[in-house]
Amino acid sequence: MRDALGAVQSVLVLGGSSDIGVATARRLLGSRAGTVVLAGRRPEALDAAADALRRSGAGEVETVAFDADDTTGHGAFAERVFGVRDFDVVVLAAGVLGDQETAEHDPEVAVEVLRTNFLGCASIALHVAQRLRAQGHGTLVVLSSVAGERVRRSNFVYGAGKAGLDGFALGLGDSFVGSGARVMVVRPGFVHTKMTAGRPPGPLATTAEAVAEAISDGLRRDREIVWVPGVLRVVMAVLRHVPRPLFRRLPV
Repeated sequence: MRDALGAVQSVLVLGGSSDIGVATARRLLGSRAGTVVLAGRRPEALDAAADALRRSGAGEVETVAFDADDTTGHGAFAERVFGVRDFDVVVLAAGVLGDQETAEHDPEVAVEVLRTNFLGCASIALHVAQRLRAQGHGTLVVLSSVAGERVRRSNFVYGAGKAGLDGFALGLGDSFVGSGARVMVVRPGFVHTKMTAGRPPGPLATTAEAVAEAISDGLRRDREIVWVPGVLRVVMAVLRHVPRPLFRRLPV
Protein backbone atom coordinates (compact mmCIF):
# COMPACT_ATOMS: atom_id res chain seq x y z
CA MET A 1 0.00 0.00 0.00
CA ARG A 2 1.18 3.57 -0.64
CA ASP A 3 2.92 5.32 2.22
CA ALA A 4 1.49 8.14 4.33
CA LEU A 5 2.49 10.69 1.65
CA GLY A 6 0.83 8.72 -1.13
CA ALA A 7 4.09 7.49 -2.65
CA VAL A 8 4.13 4.19 -4.52
CA GLN A 9 5.72 1.35 -2.55
CA SER A 10 5.25 -1.69 -4.81
CA VAL A 11 5.21 -2.14 -8.59
CA LEU A 12 4.54 -5.22 -10.73
CA VAL A 13 5.73 -5.01 -14.34
CA LEU A 14 4.15 -7.50 -16.74
CA GLY A 15 6.58 -7.67 -19.62
CA GLY A 16 9.34 -7.09 -17.13
CA SER A 17 12.19 -6.51 -19.58
CA SER A 18 10.26 -3.74 -21.36
CA ASP A 19 12.24 -0.51 -21.52
CA ILE A 20 9.10 1.47 -20.70
CA GLY A 21 8.14 -0.86 -17.85
CA VAL A 22 11.58 -0.69 -16.25
CA ALA A 23 11.80 3.08 -16.70
CA THR A 24 8.38 3.45 -15.09
CA ALA A 25 9.35 1.36 -12.06
CA ARG A 26 12.52 3.42 -11.69
CA ARG A 27 10.58 6.66 -11.95
CA LEU A 28 7.87 5.64 -9.47
CA LEU A 29 10.17 4.32 -6.76
CA GLY A 30 13.27 6.43 -7.29
CA SER A 31 15.72 5.55 -4.52
CA ARG A 32 13.03 4.60 -2.02
CA ALA A 33 13.16 1.14 -0.49
CA GLY A 34 10.10 -0.15 -2.33
CA THR A 35 9.55 -3.43 -4.15
CA VAL A 36 9.58 -4.13 -7.89
CA VAL A 37 8.55 -7.47 -9.37
CA LEU A 38 9.55 -7.96 -13.00
CA ALA A 39 7.53 -10.67 -14.73
CA GLY A 40 8.45 -12.00 -18.17
CA ARG A 41 9.43 -15.01 -20.22
CA ARG A 42 13.14 -14.37 -20.87
CA PRO A 43 15.15 -14.93 -17.66
CA GLU A 44 18.34 -13.34 -18.98
CA ALA A 45 16.52 -10.16 -20.00
CA LEU A 46 14.72 -10.01 -16.65
CA ASP A 47 18.01 -10.40 -14.78
CA ALA A 48 19.58 -7.56 -16.77
CA ALA A 49 16.60 -5.31 -16.09
CA ALA A 50 16.66 -6.19 -12.38
CA ASP A 51 20.37 -5.39 -12.15
CA ALA A 52 19.79 -2.03 -13.81
CA LEU A 53 17.07 -1.19 -11.29
CA ARG A 54 19.25 -2.19 -8.36
CA ARG A 55 22.08 -0.02 -9.64
CA SER A 56 19.68 2.92 -9.81
CA GLY A 57 18.90 2.55 -6.12
CA ALA A 58 15.69 0.50 -6.17
CA GLY A 59 15.04 -1.48 -3.01
CA GLU A 60 13.88 -5.07 -3.38
CA VAL A 61 13.78 -6.30 -6.99
CA GLU A 62 12.43 -9.74 -7.86
CA THR A 63 11.92 -11.60 -11.11
CA VAL A 64 9.21 -14.17 -11.87
CA ALA A 65 8.26 -16.20 -14.93
CA PHE A 66 5.30 -14.91 -16.91
CA ASP A 67 4.10 -15.55 -20.46
CA ALA A 68 1.34 -13.34 -21.85
CA ASP A 69 0.47 -16.03 -24.40
CA ASP A 70 -0.06 -18.72 -21.75
CA THR A 71 -3.57 -17.61 -20.80
CA THR A 72 -4.31 -20.91 -19.01
CA GLY A 73 -1.59 -20.07 -16.49
CA HIS A 74 -2.60 -16.50 -15.77
CA GLY A 75 -4.87 -17.35 -12.84
CA ALA A 76 -2.15 -19.29 -11.04
CA PHE A 77 0.38 -16.54 -11.78
CA ALA A 78 -1.85 -13.81 -10.29
CA GLU A 79 -2.58 -15.93 -7.25
CA ARG A 80 1.13 -16.51 -6.70
CA VAL A 81 2.39 -12.94 -7.00
CA PHE A 82 -0.54 -11.25 -5.22
CA GLY A 83 -0.43 -13.94 -2.55
CA VAL A 84 2.88 -12.52 -1.37
CA ARG A 85 1.99 -8.80 -1.32
CA ASP A 86 -0.37 -6.08 -2.50
CA PHE A 87 0.69 -3.91 -5.44
CA ASP A 88 0.15 -0.17 -5.72
CA VAL A 89 0.81 -0.15 -9.47
CA VAL A 90 0.72 -2.91 -12.08
CA VAL A 91 2.24 -1.94 -15.43
CA LEU A 92 0.95 -4.04 -18.33
CA ALA A 93 3.85 -3.65 -20.75
CA ALA A 94 3.74 -7.04 -22.47
CA GLY A 95 3.53 -6.87 -26.23
CA VAL A 96 5.23 -7.45 -29.57
CA LEU A 97 5.59 -5.14 -32.55
CA GLY A 98 5.78 -7.82 -35.21
CA ASP A 99 6.46 -7.23 -38.88
CA GLN A 100 3.49 -5.93 -40.86
CA GLU A 101 4.54 -7.34 -44.22
CA THR A 102 5.20 -10.80 -42.80
CA ALA A 103 2.00 -10.81 -40.76
CA GLU A 104 -0.04 -9.59 -43.73
CA HIS A 105 1.05 -12.55 -45.84
CA ASP A 106 1.19 -15.19 -43.11
CA PRO A 107 -2.05 -15.40 -41.09
CA GLU A 108 -0.38 -17.51 -38.40
CA VAL A 109 2.16 -14.76 -37.73
CA ALA A 110 -0.63 -12.18 -37.59
CA VAL A 111 -2.56 -14.31 -35.11
CA GLU A 112 0.50 -14.56 -32.87
CA VAL A 113 0.84 -10.78 -32.78
CA LEU A 114 -2.88 -10.37 -32.03
CA ARG A 115 -2.80 -13.13 -29.42
CA THR A 116 -0.04 -11.44 -27.45
CA ASN A 117 -1.13 -7.82 -27.84
CA PHE A 118 -4.84 -8.32 -27.25
CA LEU A 119 -5.93 -11.73 -26.01
CA GLY A 120 -2.96 -12.34 -23.71
CA CYS A 121 -3.03 -8.82 -22.28
CA ALA A 122 -6.80 -8.88 -21.80
CA SER A 123 -6.56 -12.21 -20.02
CA ILE A 124 -3.95 -11.17 -17.49
CA ALA A 125 -5.68 -7.80 -17.03
CA LEU A 126 -8.84 -9.60 -15.90
CA HIS A 127 -6.93 -11.69 -13.38
CA VAL A 128 -5.09 -8.63 -12.08
CA ALA A 129 -8.42 -6.79 -11.85
CA GLN A 130 -9.81 -9.44 -9.53
CA ARG A 131 -6.81 -9.00 -7.23
CA LEU A 132 -6.92 -5.21 -7.25
CA ARG A 133 -10.63 -5.28 -6.37
CA ALA A 134 -9.91 -7.71 -3.54
CA GLN A 135 -7.14 -5.53 -2.07
CA GLY A 136 -9.29 -2.40 -2.53
CA HIS A 137 -6.62 -0.19 -4.08
CA GLY A 138 -4.06 -0.04 -6.86
CA THR A 139 -3.79 1.11 -10.46
CA LEU A 140 -3.45 -1.03 -13.57
CA VAL A 141 -1.42 0.95 -16.11
CA VAL A 142 -2.11 -0.38 -19.60
CA LEU A 143 0.38 0.50 -22.34
CA SER A 144 -1.73 1.10 -25.42
CA SER A 145 -0.57 3.08 -28.46
CA VAL A 146 -1.67 5.84 -30.79
CA ALA A 147 -1.52 3.07 -33.41
CA GLY A 148 -4.78 1.83 -31.96
CA GLU A 149 -6.53 5.22 -32.06
CA ARG A 150 -7.01 5.00 -35.80
CA VAL A 151 -5.60 1.87 -37.37
CA ARG A 152 -3.35 2.62 -40.31
CA ARG A 153 -2.63 0.59 -43.44
CA SER A 154 1.10 0.55 -42.63
CA ASN A 155 0.73 -1.44 -39.38
CA PHE A 156 -2.88 -2.56 -39.14
CA VAL A 157 -2.11 -5.90 -37.48
CA TYR A 158 -0.29 -4.28 -34.56
CA GLY A 159 -2.73 -1.36 -34.53
CA ALA A 160 -5.78 -3.63 -34.44
CA GLY A 161 -4.43 -5.46 -31.40
CA LYS A 162 -3.78 -2.19 -29.60
CA ALA A 163 -7.20 -0.84 -30.58
CA GLY A 164 -8.82 -3.88 -29.01
CA LEU A 165 -6.72 -3.61 -25.86
CA ASP A 166 -7.40 0.11 -25.55
CA GLY A 167 -11.16 -0.34 -25.67
CA PHE A 168 -11.00 -3.31 -23.32
CA ALA A 169 -8.93 -1.34 -20.80
CA LEU A 170 -11.32 1.61 -20.84
CA GLY A 171 -14.26 -0.71 -20.18
CA LEU A 172 -12.34 -2.46 -17.41
CA GLY A 173 -11.68 0.93 -15.85
CA ASP A 174 -15.40 1.68 -15.87
CA SER A 175 -16.03 -1.61 -14.07
CA PHE A 176 -13.64 -0.52 -11.29
CA VAL A 177 -15.76 2.45 -10.20
CA GLY A 178 -16.39 2.26 -6.47
CA SER A 179 -13.83 -0.51 -5.90
CA GLY A 180 -10.87 1.66 -4.86
CA ALA A 181 -8.86 0.39 -7.84
CA ARG A 182 -8.57 2.00 -11.25
CA VAL A 183 -7.14 1.73 -14.76
CA MET A 184 -4.96 4.24 -16.58
CA VAL A 185 -4.51 3.86 -20.35
CA VAL A 186 -1.27 5.19 -21.83
CA ARG A 187 -1.10 6.06 -25.53
CA PRO A 188 2.46 6.78 -26.63
CA GLY A 189 3.55 7.46 -30.18
CA PHE A 190 6.83 6.09 -31.51
CA VAL A 191 9.14 5.30 -28.57
CA HIS A 192 12.87 4.67 -28.93
CA THR A 193 13.25 1.23 -27.28
CA LYS A 194 14.76 -2.18 -27.97
CA MET A 195 11.50 -3.14 -29.68
CA THR A 196 11.70 -0.31 -32.23
CA ALA A 197 15.47 -0.43 -32.77
CA GLY A 198 16.37 -0.21 -36.43
CA ARG A 199 13.02 1.24 -37.48
CA PRO A 200 12.70 4.80 -38.76
CA PRO A 201 11.24 6.98 -36.00
CA GLY A 202 7.79 8.40 -36.52
CA PRO A 203 6.79 12.03 -35.97
CA LEU A 204 6.95 13.24 -32.36
CA ALA A 205 9.12 10.27 -31.37
CA THR A 206 9.82 10.02 -27.65
CA THR A 207 11.79 7.96 -25.12
CA ALA A 208 10.98 5.36 -22.49
CA GLU A 209 12.00 7.84 -19.79
CA ALA A 210 9.56 10.45 -21.12
CA VAL A 211 6.76 7.88 -21.12
CA ALA A 212 7.66 6.92 -17.54
CA GLU A 213 7.54 10.57 -16.48
CA ALA A 214 4.11 10.97 -18.11
CA ILE A 215 2.86 7.84 -16.35
CA SER A 216 4.08 9.12 -13.00
CA ASP A 217 2.40 12.47 -13.60
CA GLY A 218 -0.80 10.76 -14.73
CA LEU A 219 -0.92 8.65 -11.58
CA ARG A 220 -0.41 11.71 -9.43
CA ARG A 221 -3.23 13.53 -11.23
CA ASP A 222 -5.59 10.51 -11.32
CA ARG A 223 -5.74 10.55 -15.12
CA GLU A 224 -7.67 7.88 -16.99
CA ILE A 225 -5.86 8.44 -20.32
CA VAL A 226 -2.33 9.69 -20.88
CA TRP A 227 -0.90 10.72 -24.26
CA VAL A 228 2.87 10.80 -24.82
CA PRO A 229 3.79 13.35 -25.95
CA GLY A 230 0.71 15.29 -24.91
CA VAL A 231 0.29 17.02 -28.27
CA LEU A 232 -0.73 13.66 -29.77
CA ARG A 233 -4.11 14.12 -28.15
CA VAL A 234 -4.76 17.03 -30.50
CA VAL A 235 -3.15 15.35 -33.51
CA MET A 236 -5.24 12.21 -33.14
CA ALA A 237 -8.42 14.19 -32.50
CA VAL A 238 -7.93 15.62 -35.99
CA LEU A 239 -6.82 12.40 -37.69
CA ARG A 240 -9.74 10.50 -36.20
CA HIS A 241 -12.14 12.56 -38.30
CA VAL A 242 -10.23 12.63 -41.59
CA PRO A 243 -12.37 10.94 -44.32
CA ARG A 244 -11.07 7.49 -45.21
CA PRO A 245 -10.24 8.24 -48.87
CA LEU A 246 -8.02 11.11 -47.70
CA PHE A 247 -6.63 9.21 -44.71
CA ARG A 248 -5.33 6.48 -47.05
CA ARG A 249 -3.17 9.06 -48.82
CA LEU A 250 -1.52 10.42 -45.68
CA PRO A 251 2.10 9.38 -44.98
CA VAL A 252 1.26 7.86 -41.61
